Amino acid sequence: MNGIAQGLWDAWWLIITFDADLYEIIFLSLQVTVSAVIIASIIGLPMGAWLAVNRFKFRRFVIAVLNALMGLPPVVVGLFVYMALSRAGPLGGFGLLFSPSAMIIAQVIIITPLIASISHQTIRDLWAEYHDLLISMNATRMQRIKALLWDGKRALLTATLAGFGRAIGEVGAIMIVGGNIEHATRVLTTAIALETGKGNFAFAMGLGLVLIMLSLLVNLLIHSLSKTERASTW
Repeated sequence: MNGIAQGLWDAWWLIITFDADLYEIIFLSLQVTVSAVIIASIIGLPMGAWLAVNRFKFRRFVIAVLNALMGLPPVVVGLFVYMALSRAGPLGGFGLLFSPSAMIIAQVIIITPLIASISHQTIRDLWAEYHDLLISMNATRMQRIKALLWDGKRALLTATLAGFGRAIGEVGAIMIVGGNIEHATRVLTTAIALETGKGNFAFAMGLGLVLIMLSLLVNLLIHSLSKTERASTW
């Protein structure tokens, strides 16, 4: 028990004294994850809205596939991204493997289906509510999508935060395509695995505390936004 308490104190000391290595890892994690969330949101939010507004053949199949991709194993994503970015792969000439860009690509693939699926459910409900109004106004499909995205922005922010929550805790794909290189591609999750294996528990616990705080913050924001969204519907 004393060992755990000492480890927690050492971890907290690293945080409050702004340990350079610790904060380098934190900032890189945030840089990679925030970039991935922004790109995935730009792709996933309009995609979910488009699926909610449009009717076409195999639409139900596309939605089912999208929902299934929410559970896509990260290590499989990492494997395919690795193969695509390796020297023998179709994108090998760009030299992106074992770089933050490769990590961002992997995270975008992982969280885009999640953001798109949540946005589809949100926009579908709004479309049912505003269908007659938007049709009577002769709004084009693009105008309908823009109006619905704007009206549901608070709930859609929740979808974006959900994507952030999943991406920040991802380790499998990041380890494969990033390589966990010191001062280059080492992020919170991969660093925790490495430092634990080395027996450097204080540093690993410091990283773990930061990861827990980020996860709690995101979940509190989601809860707050969801509660506000429900209250605004009464």
